[in-house]
Amino acid sequence: MQLPFFYTTPLNNATPIVVLDEETSKHIVMVLRMQNGRNLKLTDGLGHVYTATIVDAHKKKCSVQILETRVVPKPTKQICIAVSLVKNNSRFEWFLEKATEMGVQQIVPLLCTRTEKQHFKYERMNGILISAMLQSQQAWLPQLLPPQHFETFVQQALDGYKFIAHCEPSQKTSLRSWLDQHQFLTTQHYATMLIGPEGDFTPDEISLAIRQQYLPVALGETRLRTETAAMVAAALLCVH
Repeated sequence: MQLPFFYTTPLNNATPIVVLDEETSKHIVMVLRMQNGRNLKLTDGLGHVYTATIVDAHKKKCSVQILETRVVPKPTKQICIAVSLVKNNSRFEWFLEKATEMGVQQIVPLLCTRTEKQHFKYERMNGILISAMLQSQQAWLPQLLPPQHFETFVQQALDGYKFIAHCEPSQKTSLRSWLDQHQFLTTQHYATMLIGPEGDFTPDEISLAIRQQYLPVALGETRLRTETAAMVAAALLCVH
């Protein structure tokens, strides 16, 4: 039976006793009814997995003793999805959850010319990433950046392959076919994908990305919602 898995801030290896935060303590003691002597696992989202035992089952400040520390190597495949914010928060949150489960390593909310919603609750969004990381039993938390303006982001120097998915009737390469031909797993481990807003990128934005060496790609034959397109791109890049 798998041990319950919780998130903690980075730990000092010299401190064998750790006091967990109130929310985690409440879940351990009040929801799961765990008592002294029960074991659990913790991760800091930075590759460390700790096996610990409860020494003080306090509902607001549960204390645990670290028994073992294991280091999980950072994934060699680093996928960044830079995706426009959308009007419906729940759709964007759905994408955050699923992208984390699939192993996306970085998520960048974009502010594009046609982005309609520009309100972003970082703490809530990051909490969704943490929950999805724990649910999928991972030890690396995706990096969630603050919202970035499109022009600023695409002009940054980035490693690896760079793609932009858009709906304009111009020449594009099938992302699936491109990945099949280029043996992505064995040749490059870094990739950035740009996904536009509900009204798509503007022609000027597409041109700017292409000048910055982003390859225009198609994700399929149908027109996809922003969060669906981001999920399809994440799936292709993560599992290929």
